Amino acid sequence: MKKILQTLIIISGCQVSSAQIVVATVRANFGVEADLSANYYNNTTTPAVDDWFNNGYAGTGRGVIDTNGAAAIVAGYFSNPASRNSSFAKRMAYPAFTVLNNRIVLDAVYYRDYHGDDSTVFASGSNKNGMSPAMWTTPVSQSIPDKNDILEAMIHVRRAGPNVSDSLWLFAGVSIENTTGNRFFDFELYQTDINYNKTTGTFSGYGPNAGHTAWQFDAAGKISAPGDIIFTSEFSSSSISLVEARIWVHRSMLSITPASFNWGGQFDGDGSGAMYGYANIRPKTAGNFYTGLQTTVPLTWGGPFKVVRDNNAIVDNYIPGQFLEFSVNLTKLGIEPVNYNQDACDPAFIRVIVKTRSSTSFTAELKDFEAPFKFFDYPPVEAFTYLTYFCGTMPVTQLYVVNPNPNFVYTWTTLNGNIVGSNVGPVINVDAPGTYYVRQKSNTNCVPSSIDSVTILFANTCAVLEANIINLKADASSGKHKISWTASNNQEVDNYELEYSTNNSGFFPLSTVPAGDARGNASFGFEHAADLISSDIIFYRVKINGKNGATKYSNVCLLKKAKPGNISGLLYPNPSNGDLWFSYLSNKKETADILIFNNLGNLVSKTNLPINVGENLLKLPALNNFAKGTYLVRIQSEEINMSQKIILLQ
Repeated sequence: MKKILQTLIIISGCQVSSAQIVVATVRANFGVEADLSANYYNNTTTPAVDDWFNNGYAGTGRGVIDTNGAAAIVAGYFSNPASRNSSFAKRMAYPAFTVLNNRIVLDAVYYRDYHGDDSTVFASGSNKNGMSPAMWTTPVSQSIPDKNDILEAMIHVRRAGPNVSDSLWLFAGVSIENTTGNRFFDFELYQTDINYNKTTGTFSGYGPNAGHTAWQFDAAGKISAPGDIIFTSEFSSSSISLVEARIWVHRSMLSITPASFNWGGQFDGDGSGAMYGYANIRPKTAGNFYTGLQTTVPLTWGGPFKVVRDNNAIVDNYIPGQFLEFSVNLTKLGIEPVNYNQDACDPAFIRVIVKTRSSTSFTAELKDFEAPFKFFDYPPVEAFTYLTYFCGTMPVTQLYVVNPNPNFVYTWTTLNGNIVGSNVGPVINVDAPGTYYVRQKSNTNCVPSSIDSVTILFANTCAVLEANIINLKADASSGKHKISWTASNNQEVDNYELEYSTNNSGFFPLSTVPAGDARGNASFGFEHAADLISSDIIFYRVKINGKNGATKYSNVCLLKKAKPGNISGLLYPNPSNGDLWFSYLSNKKETADILIFNNLGNLVSKTNLPINVGENLLKLPALNNFAKGTYLVRIQSEEINMSQKIILLQ
């Protein structure tokens, strides 16, 4: 049984003053007590409280971090000891906007930092908060004092209820190697897609205002545009002594009285004369809005991935003072999305950097950091259909959303087509050519966050070239690719050009088949030596060349290359230039884990995708951000267990 002495300091405002010491607390049904276990709170089992992970305690409380693959990661510590030094990230175990125990969960990330000869540290010198990331310097690798060495960090954001109008809470945790003396760290939240290049040791993608994004206000003090945020904290060997919130602003903004919060009186940029910097803030209303706690005894469970210490020891538990977590009520603080655009579904930030400092001063020298990781990474909607070209008549055709979020709302509209039945959902039916738009909303009470379209073409050349492809089929049941089609008004045709593609975009000529002398309907066929093509899925179409010079195209048909024991699931194209698709015929609705490993066996990407009954065409995470080479893609669910090597060409 774990025994934790809780010492919690809540700081009302951003100044360090007389703090209120209270016991552990629950905020938005999430335990804030320097413990990782769901259904375990305040030193006892509590079968209803959510937390970072589930340690086997019974109850309805849920761990928010995805733990799939944890056993393999831990086993890798021993089979491949070098993996102990590697970094990896795990995302939320649920789709965004899932209502979990009557609270909307928005996102969560667990991030393991590099260990040993760390490759994400600040070079000794003048790297500080308030500087532009363009000015930060980082060595290829460097050891740092263990009291500044980050082991892992985690962050989670949720609403306090089932509605987007409920209070927005941020939870964060961090563990540091050494617990001796005071330790200082920052959670820095960016509006831009900031990235870190380990090869060059440089940052990119930071904001336009001296390396950050500045908050903007109108004359009445209302927020007109959000910017970067930083939460900074200090904890000693026994308790937290500081939690502070700051936002990035132009110095001139300090003369404006904000409508949703108050200035705290401090401003720090890159030097005393800086025009941009971080200003501390506090809420308009009195009352506690920060909570924080650290472990005090060595029997606090370290999570399913275990704790990898600086000396590469693998341990089950944190030592006293090693893990700290805190929570912030962003709604009470006045900096949640509804404060600046009335849309509570917008992300409050999209990237996170966790850093440590050498002293309590906000501008003290920076030491360790975790490379920027994604947060609120909701992909834009992407529409798709198999059939985009019709001539003569158009049958009912389905339009799809690629990788739909089961909690999102998808609404379709058209000005020149026709939707058959409902226009809401990830799949709709249409029966007329035109352009169809799909809008994605995270919640019914929010505005659309993205839009995409599908255009279905109709060729009037049918009146000129009367021939049509009536039935294009591709069959591989005999082990060979046999493509067959029937053409109407064959007497109007000179020849048929059969084309193929591995991505349904760029087509290549395969064969030219003469029309012959047959009149009316005529049937044709071709056998394709598909073994010469490495892709496991091939698209075919027929180009009709009329005797009068007119041309038209058939619709596209798709054929999977049969593989013994696994003919229902295919990954393509392979080799890939970055895009990757998974085609799967399923008998049940479930969720599949998509794991991508590099050639060293390190997990570089993890995604959960919904599998529906029937044919699924899912776009997997793009490989564009990875170096060219060979990757292993593993897809796992109750029904699926397949692996395939993918060659990345870019």
